[in-house]
Amino acid sequence: MAEFVKDVMTPGVVAVRPDASLVEAAQLMRAQDIGDVVVADGQDVVGVLTDRDITVRAVADGADPLTVSARSVCTRNPVVIGPGERVSAAVALMRKHSVRRLPVVEDGLPVGVVSLGDLAETQDPTRRWRTSAAPLRASDRMSRGRPAAAERAAGRDRGARGDRAVGRAYACRQ
Repeated sequence: MAEFVKDVMTPGVVAVRPDASLVEAAQLMRAQDIGDVVVADGQDVVGVLTDRDITVRAVADGADPLTVSARSVCTRNPVVIGPGERVSAAVALMRKHSVRRLPVVEDGLPVGVVSLGDLAETQDPTRRWRTSAAPLRASDRMSRGRPAAAERAAGRDRGARGDRAVGRAYACRQ
C-alpha cells in the first residue's frame, strides 16, 4: 500500500487564470475529462474550481457563465498538501475540511492533485474504482438480490430517476 501522497496523486495540474470565464473552465474540464481545475495567478494557487462550484454557486443562481470569472466562484485559499506527506495526512485533511480533492504543492508550485478516488485505489489496488459523475448503468449497480428491472419497476432504481447521488458513489467493479 502506498505511504506517501506522491505515490497516489495524479501528477500534473490543469489550471485556469483567475479571470477565465466559467465556460472556459467547464470546456477545459470536459476536454480533459476531469471535475476540477486549479485557479492560478502565474504560479500561485488562488483556488480550486469544481464542476459542482460552477453549478451550485453560479448557474443555479442564474449567473451568466460567459461573464462570471473563475476567481469569483472558486474555493479560495484551498487546503493543500505536499507530495512528501503521508497518505493518512491527506485523509485527515479531507475529513477535517470536507473536501474531495487536495492540490499537491511543492515549493509553492502545484504539482498534482490527490482525490478520494486516488485514495480509494490505494486501499484496494486489485479493484477498479468508478469515480465518474455519470449515473451507473443497471449492470453496474448492486441490486440487493433483485434484478435491476425489478428495482426499476418497484421505483427503487434511483439511477433511472436521475438521482445524481447514485452516480457519485464509489461503486466497486470486480
